[in-house]
Amino acid sequence: MKSVSSGMIFNIQQFSVHDGNGIRTIVFFKGCPLSCKWCSNPESQSRVPQLAYNPGRCLTIEKCTRCLDKCPEKAISSDDSRFIQIDGSRCIGCFTCASNCPSGALNVYGEEKSVKEIIDHVEKDALFYRRSGGGLTLSGGEAMAQPQFAIALLQEARKRRIHTAMETSCLCSWEDLAEACRHLNQIICDIKHMDDEQHMRGTGVSNVLILNNIKKMITQFPDLPVTIRTPVIPDYNDTPEAIQAIVDFLPRGKNVTYELLPYHAYGESKYLFLGMDYPCRDLTFDENCMIPLNQIAESFNAEKFELS
Repeated sequence: MKSVSSGMIFNIQQFSVHDGNGIRTIVFFKGCPLSCKWCSNPESQSRVPQLAYNPGRCLTIEKCTRCLDKCPEKAISSDDSRFIQIDGSRCIGCFTCASNCPSGALNVYGEEKSVKEIIDHVEKDALFYRRSGGGLTLSGGEAMAQPQFAIALLQEARKRRIHTAMETSCLCSWEDLAEACRHLNQIICDIKHMDDEQHMRGTGVSNVLILNNIKKMITQFPDLPVTIRTPVIPDYNDTPEAIQAIVDFLPRGKNVTYELLPYHAYGESKYLFLGMDYPCRDLTFDENCMIPLNQIAESFNAEKFELS
């Protein structure tokens, strides 16, 4: 596979203790082939940079009109309130408004970054990685939607002896996923639902390729630690039957761990900033549903220790 020297990301998060062992730096890739209704990172879905507007940070047009004055296409206007309106049909994506916004109310999700820029940034926290067993995690969006760039990052990280992990949907070609696995110390994959029709209802895509890739990965890379995660979504997969079906599918191996992630709506405000509707606005989550579901997950993980 030919590597590429740069790719599109929307965030680099330092000092994370999730998505891999120890203290980690997470690189969030922009672009995702799934359209999960509960997605907490709506800015990750599109591959291209996006303009976002946070009215809570806006100085209002009473004090500042820089974005109105600077927009070359006059795509920004004032409404009857003190805030601005963005006409997406006129915006050409030059982001002059964001670069001239003094408060950060206007900002851009998405930036082209080189492998060297990212790895140099990640390496600044090498001391923390050594002490905690942490390292670099690729997340998103979907890292394998930019496979050549993702693999180039993993290769360079391994050259610099940085622990590597990746969070992925596994909706990609097997060849790309297998190549990534050769440069990974840990991988985290999602299974949202075993029923293909339900999977399509929740994510917009079939689960056939995802499940095939996960099964191949676990069997062909038996020494690669694999964490399978399921986001528990109300009225979608929050039943013992749905979770048990996932557990029944998973190959038994000492390298496989299963986790459940309770539903949350932390990303709802970002939909507003991007001018998008939040599909799960009316969902309510009963935390008590997690009790029997966690018992199923714990039972699966107990089998792992028996195999060790």
